[in-house]
Amino acid sequence: MKKDALNIYDIAGIANVSIATVSRVVNGSDKVSESTRAKVLKVIEDVGYTPNVFAQGLGLNTMHTVGILVPTLNDHYMSTAVDCLEKELKRYGYDCILSCSGFELSGKQSKCEMLLSKHIDTLILVGSTYAGNGIDTFATDYIREAAKKVPVFIVNGNVSGDNIYASVCDDESAVNDVTAGLIGRGRRNILFLTDSHSYSSNKKKKGYEKAVEGAGLTANVVYVENDIHAVKKSLADLKDRPDGIIAANDNIAVGAVKYAVSAGLSIPDDIEIVGYNNSILAISSTPEISSIDNHTPEICHDTVERIMHNLNDDGYRLSNKLMISCNLIQRETTK
Repeated sequence: MKKDALNIYDIAGIANVSIATVSRVVNGSDKVSESTRAKVLKVIEDVGYTPNVFAQGLGLNTMHTVGILVPTLNDHYMSTAVDCLEKELKRYGYDCILSCSGFELSGKQSKCEMLLSKHIDTLILVGSTYAGNGIDTFATDYIREAAKKVPVFIVNGNVSGDNIYASVCDDESAVNDVTAGLIGRGRRNILFLTDSHSYSSNKKKKGYEKAVEGAGLTANVVYVENDIHAVKKSLADLKDRPDGIIAANDNIAVGAVKYAVSAGLSIPDDIEIVGYNNSILAISSTPEISSIDNHTPEICHDTVERIMHNLNDDGYRLSNKLMISCNLIQRETTK
């Protein structure tokens, strides 16, 4: 890389410190240890870096900006998470730049690059779609590239790599426990409904399959469109009537309730239904839906706390993966 092309992000990467630390050194702040200051100054001298006015303006007392990338806001979980993150960041005086990427890889890559061009201090990715399917790495290579420039924090998705930090829900255990509960109450034809092959969806599916197959039953995973009426129709078209349904999100669960009501089934006597996310959709439904609470406000709070530790270089050792337990909020669709 040419010396005149180096920027503050490159210096931070070479010195293995945060952008905030480089900013403090550039601005002469006393909130930097002498050893760290010496290390950063040596890198600056070695590469011949000359801070420009904007770089000097990246100090903690001037520019506090975090980029938030989300696939869509037309989803209650996503919009709730963004709202929680924005409020938590605001408490620390940080502004947000929000962008919606869609679910295609090309959109994720281009929007990620756009946010990085805005000289953000940190990048937050909201949703397990950014973790791909949890197996293939090509779908997440752009995240590892981004992490060479700024710290990357993922809400409810896990991607391996340096400078990448994940906060995830234990989806697998939660669904496994709920499925085992349905089986224990005599349910034998339990469906798992999902609309994606995302990291989170695959973890939920794995938990469901472990419980069902462990009980000697046949797993039945049905992929549906994430649309209430489409879910209702998909279930109505099935040959065998289920006596239990676990949905990957509350929107799908509402479709399952509509199916059961239209089919004249008694809920929860003839069929039990469980949603996911414990969103307002669950309590807006009639009957109200039992839903697994993935504690969105808590996971967003913890994410921002971890971001602040990272930016402030306060000596707090961040784990690359933080896992939060989920629990079922029982309402009227389960016994």
